[in-house]
Amino acid sequence: MVVNVLCIVEDELMLYLLDQTPEQLQNWFTEHGFPAYRGRQVRNWVFKKRAASIDEMTDLSLSMRTQLAEYFSIWSTQIAAHQNADDGSEKLLLKLHDGESIECVLLRDDRHHRTVCISTQVGCSMGCVFCATGLDGVIRNLTTGEIIEQMLQLQRLLSVEERISNIVVMGMGEPLMNLDALMPALAAAASPDGLGIGVRRVTISTVGLPKGIRRLAEMDCPYHLAISLHAPDDEIRNRLVPANRSIGMDAILAAADEYFDRTGRRITFEYVLLAGVNDQPDHARRLVEFLHGRPALINLIPYNPVPDLPYHTPASAVTAEFVEIITRGGLTANIRYRKGDRIHAACGQLRRVKV
Repeated sequence: MVVNVLCIVEDELMLYLLDQTPEQLQNWFTEHGFPAYRGRQVRNWVFKKRAASIDEMTDLSLSMRTQLAEYFSIWSTQIAAHQNADDGSEKLLLKLHDGESIECVLLRDDRHHRTVCISTQVGCSMGCVFCATGLDGVIRNLTTGEIIEQMLQLQRLLSVEERISNIVVMGMGEPLMNLDALMPALAAAASPDGLGIGVRRVTISTVGLPKGIRRLAEMDCPYHLAISLHAPDDEIRNRLVPANRSIGMDAILAAADEYFDRTGRRITFEYVLLAGVNDQPDHARRLVEFLHGRPALINLIPYNPVPDLPYHTPASAVTAEFVEIITRGGLTANIRYRKGDRIHAACGQLRRVKV
């Protein structure tokens, strides 16, 4: 189902261009007496040439641009705040058409990697106790266009020589609760007519919803899948991730195994290390036992502090011992180092702000 956002521009209701499928855009042109290929030209201007307005699309005639501008608005968000960190990270607070807001992040990893972290919902209903995003619950799903627009707004922060290299769906919200909007947005990003980002450079992160994981498997999802585990057993995970009480880690692992069997793609298990809560040697040994025999990557994330929450980052020696234990146990481990934490743009720090 395609959901269209109606944008208010100068007191007039207009259709949101980024919510249109390529076919819908081409149909609009043919219905108005223009060649269908003009739809591809418009998408090229938006995705490749970073056009800020329809007026900039100079290979369309003036009359064509005038008619297009009467029906469509490229943007439905406003940049309410823009923050920069000294590590090259940038965060945007975007005000949506209905007055709600979301955050998205640009990460500069080296000379060539430019990763965007995007949101799929206004807020989050998963309630992870250490995460800022879920503090105020969830308001609604984002549309396909609102997801795409985050990528385009972040792309506009790059110089003309730079391009987005990676996408991580690790912002606000639970992606598997909004697959109907997310998958077309990622398809647009991966398309040669869109941003042209390779599918192996896209990662979807989930708290672990078995039904959604199986749905991705049935789609033969080409993207990387990351499951936010955060605990070695249900007792600890129930406290950290309240949604787990109605799911259970065994059910998540069974769905993950089915996903791997069907797609052959290794799953990443994300694990936020909370000092004194889930970072002890016994926790590491139990994590090894739980995931034993699986070709999994463990992405360890030392906790990024959130104001007013009672959790702390483990000492580096504690993190190193945790890595050593799980590596010795036959699992592959990676530590995700902080980026953007000084502007509250790191993992677990994004939140819904009233603007």
